[in-house]
Amino acid sequence: MTKITFVDASGQSRTIDAEDGSTVMEAALKNAIPGIEAECGGACACATCHVYVDEAWMEKLGKAEQMEEDMLDFAFDVRPTSRLSCQIKVRPEIDGLTVSTPEKQG
Repeated sequence: MTKITFVDASGQSRTIDAEDGSTVMEAALKNAIPGIEAECGGACACATCHVYVDEAWMEKLGKAEQMEEDMLDFAFDVRPTSRLSCQIKVRPEIDGLTVSTPEKQG
């Protein structure tokens, strides 16, 4: 299992165990993380699983693909560290990942 910490807009953090091979969005839903709506179920067809990735993890996660970048155009308060959690695969190399949820989803 890979540990992921979610920090909500008010600053409260919650660390969960995520199953390797799933996505950060799937782990958030399974653990009832507030702020992740995932209206499209992980199809990269909305921006309701938008998160801000801690800067220290950006290089390890790599760049977003074009489809994800296009969907981020619909997200609320997009920043340089914005990603869609449905597009981040959980794997041992990201153990300790920290992401924050925006004040609201797009």
